[in-house]
Amino acid sequence: MSTTTRRLAATALVALTATTSLAACGRSTSSADSAAHPKMTIMVGGIDKVIYLPAKLTEQLGYFKDSGVDVSLKDEPSGADAETMLLAGQVDAVVGFYDHSLTLQTKGKCVESVVQLAKVPGEAEVVSKDAKVTSTDDLKGKKLGVTSPGSSTDYLTQYLAKKAGISTDQYTTVAAGAGSEFISALQNHGIDAGMTTDPTIAVMEKQHLGTVLADMRTEEGTKKALGGLYPAASLYMDCDYVAKNPKTVQKVVDAFVKTLGWVSTHSAADIAAKMPSDYAGDDAALYTKAIGDSMGMFTADGVMPDGGPETVFDVLSTSNPDVIAHKDEIDLSKTYTTKFAEAAK
Repeated sequence: MSTTTRRLAATALVALTATTSLAACGRSTSSADSAAHPKMTIMVGGIDKVIYLPAKLTEQLGYFKDSGVDVSLKDEPSGADAETMLLAGQVDAVVGFYDHSLTLQTKGKCVESVVQLAKVPGEAEVVSKDAKVTSTDDLKGKKLGVTSPGSSTDYLTQYLAKKAGISTDQYTTVAAGAGSEFISALQNHGIDAGMTTDPTIAVMEKQHLGTVLADMRTEEGTKKALGGLYPAASLYMDCDYVAKNPKTVQKVVDAFVKTLGWVSTHSAADIAAKMPSDYAGDDAALYTKAIGDSMGMFTADGVMPDGGPETVFDVLSTSNPDVIAHKDEIDLSKTYTTKFAEAAK
């Protein structure tokens, strides 16, 4: 079975799972706004990843409570699987990549980012020290790790490869996960290169397992790799939920925007000190470095950056088969809203 066939099969399985779950346990029709102290369940696509740090930090700082909303954070390492949970009505919102709002629109689903946490992916393509790769041109014929097929890391990998003139059937896509799973794949030659985030990148560099090939943790690196800012980490929800629960959504966005403002005025060490101790493992200094290397990705106000949605659309128009097939039908204005973040200011 070719890499492309495997990817399409995996995507179909995700869609089938979502459809089945929707039939079994659709979202409740009751309004969270009707409760004196509303509740919200948020699935995070890898809660210990630095790119999604604002979710746990908001909880740690007590800002959800201060805003008058009871938030339960759930962890799902893959953004694609977190998306499925949202579609199944098992969670109210997802902290994940904004690009899912575009891909879901091609399937007739409406989700929108209500607060934009990051203006760049916070990802990097890293290569094994044993792989003979010095540029993206060398990725042809290699085993490339992504979180899972259909994930944002998969889309970005496809884009970088195609930009180098490499089609998806000219490399092997490997579901390498994140964290220790990704590191193991790199160590054991399960992958030659892969797309990952901090603190995994920091661990890889410390252990001298490889180097960063394309760095999308900074604005400069992202513009070089993707041609513009690529808004990534966001809080997105089903459009119907947003319409029915504007007060609850505003409370949650207020909390996130307050956290983003806090991050913009504090050091990496300050941030690390607020996070759960087990996030740093046995190397607090390395965790602090990982935050420092990535914290420039975050917005200070939660507002979608100008031109960002267009860059995401351009990238997905060359890497995602659904977006390619329906690109003339996508309405970017329905994939995000700035009204809640602007009201929070």
